[in-house]
Amino acid sequence: MIEYRGPEERFVTLAEGRKTYHSFSFGPHYDPANVGFASLVAFNDERLPQGTGYDDHPHGDVEIVTWVLSGVLRHTSGVGSGVVGPGQVQRLSAGSGVVHSEVSDSDAETRFLQAWVRPDSPGTPPDYRAADVPTSDGWSVVAGAGGAVPIGTAGAALLVARPPAGHRLTLPDSPRLHVFVAAGTAMLGERLLEPGDAARLLDEGGRPLTVETDAELVVWSFAAYGM
Repeated sequence: MIEYRGPEERFVTLAEGRKTYHSFSFGPHYDPANVGFASLVAFNDERLPQGTGYDDHPHGDVEIVTWVLSGVLRHTSGVGSGVVGPGQVQRLSAGSGVVHSEVSDSDAETRFLQAWVRPDSPGTPPDYRAADVPTSDGWSVVAGAGGAVPIGTAGAALLVARPPAGHRLTLPDSPRLHVFVAAGTAMLGERLLEPGDAARLLDEGGRPLTVETDAELVVWSFAAYGM
């Protein structure tokens, strides 16, 4: 089964100059039929003008993975801080509790994708990691087993590819896949996926993906069914 989700189906939050697109129920936005996918409980597409963002706020028992598409994001927390830009990933394991802030540190808009994933074990010590991720026209494992940063959710992995037009990719052979088009276009099945489009695949791993225009593709892969 493949469930396609267009960009217009996402919830939108406008606050203090920033804009956030939510793929799942988030904060005041609630749809009981759309609260997550496998271990993924949030997938947010953030747009932060210079100097805007999120002041200190708490989290607990969630793996927060951030992939920067453009601009620069400054992250500050008691367990680790850093400045990340395109081609870099950061992971904050909130565990037993952590306070952090995220602010655009770019002259232009900072855009990043942020996923929240349920960990296997609650109450672990908080931890922060950041890393460079060389990307190519094939899949690069950004987070999870074998990736640039580990996460506390077994069988979960974030993959990114930047393929040119005409390139053909094969999706991971996993029970559940969340595919997102950050830029460009690609054919999945009989559907042309455009920027902001997503697809949720159940028992459809290994499908081909044909790139129509130069693209940046982001996939969350889950070896277990979860929700």
